[in-house]
Amino acid sequence: MSFKIKGEKRKAFGKNASRAIRREGNVPAIFYGARTASVPLIVSKKEIIEILKSETGENTIFKISFNSESQDAMIKDLQVDPVTDEILHVDLYQIAMDKAIRVSVPIVTVGEAVGVKSEGGFIDFINREIEIECLPKDIPEHIEIDVSSLHVHQSVKIEDISPPEGVEVITEPDTVLILIDIPHKEEIVEEVEEEEEVIAEGEEPEVIKKEKEEEEKEEGKKMEEKKEEEKKERK
Repeated sequence: MSFKIKGEKRKAFGKNASRAIRREGNVPAIFYGARTASVPLIVSKKEIIEILKSETGENTIFKISFNSESQDAMIKDLQVDPVTDEILHVDLYQIAMDKAIRVSVPIVTVGEAVGVKSEGGFIDFINREIEIECLPKDIPEHIEIDVSSLHVHQSVKIEDISPPEGVEVITEPDTVLILIDIPHKEEIVEEVEEEEEVIAEGEEPEVIKKEKEEEEKEEGKKMEEKKEEEKKERK
């Protein structure tokens, strides 16, 4: 899916101006690149979100037009409010389609590991992305890793994967991406303790409940007897 967005040159700057832009459903932006001077822009927040939600996310190449010009661009950086997740500012980078660029792409597992299926293990993602270099048109949505043959304690490193044609992996070859691990004893003990805490905090088992009721009755009986004795002494 190809995206085309419109930009408008910014004329006002500062915090108040940025707030006013965001109130109108837009986002302050800066467009820059090796072949162009930096241009402050206003872009639609809705259009930026649509790009981010696409399959290629921040690696999406789109057309941005302003001043009767149309340029190829990518989202280079985002400033997001840590509390509200609102987009505060976006950096747009000019892309030259004939020049290789470096980007990070996610890894996706294929198949079910033997270590997970029959050996009690689980997949531990040590790194979920790898850095690659290629022409913009060759950027993959993700890199697939087949984990079907992996046993417990086996891993997949960068050197074990075959990138698509035209793609060079930049991440160090000995970087571990995936490990088939098993739960540690401490984790098992913690799970048991958590279950016991849930039982203790929730409704009491019937046996314990009955014992408590008996104790409370016995305690009440003793209090009544004590009161009777005190009354007799007063007489």
